[in-house]
Amino acid sequence: MTQIAVGRAVPEFSAQSTQGQVTLAGLRNHAAVLYFYPKDNTPGCTTQAQEFRDAYQDFVDAGCHIIGVSRDTLKSHEGFTEKQQLPFPLISDDSEALCSLFGVIKMKNMYGKQVRGIERSTFLIGPDGVLLREWRGVRVAGHVDEVLQAVRNI
Repeated sequence: MTQIAVGRAVPEFSAQSTQGQVTLAGLRNHAAVLYFYPKDNTPGCTTQAQEFRDAYQDFVDAGCHIIGVSRDTLKSHEGFTEKQQLPFPLISDDSEALCSLFGVIKMKNMYGKQVRGIERSTFLIGPDGVLLREWRGVRVAGHVDEVLQAVRNI
């Protein structure tokens, strides 16, 4: 797959989530936020999911879907969703197809070792399927508010 770029149409994709199949075609006519995170049930990822959860109705009111993506299994996502009461789907990208498309797999330092992992990143896709914004190397604090403001400015 070719990587995406701001101002260009995102290629069609299909992925399994905690709420069934998610496709780009199924998101048309609404904005969509895809946020990539490293791992379920870790401190930063839990905080990020909670902040998207707490702002969920604001995103819905602005005509926007929220979708979380990580390499965790659907079973892991289902437990995370239940524990955190997440109203939005989480995609299991164990094949790394979406991670590759969006270019979020990076070499990271973990306890002094180099490991491949997801760089926390968020992408805003317009109702017409064009990538409008991207945030890479995201810090959790204040991020959801910034994304919501961008959605409201579409």
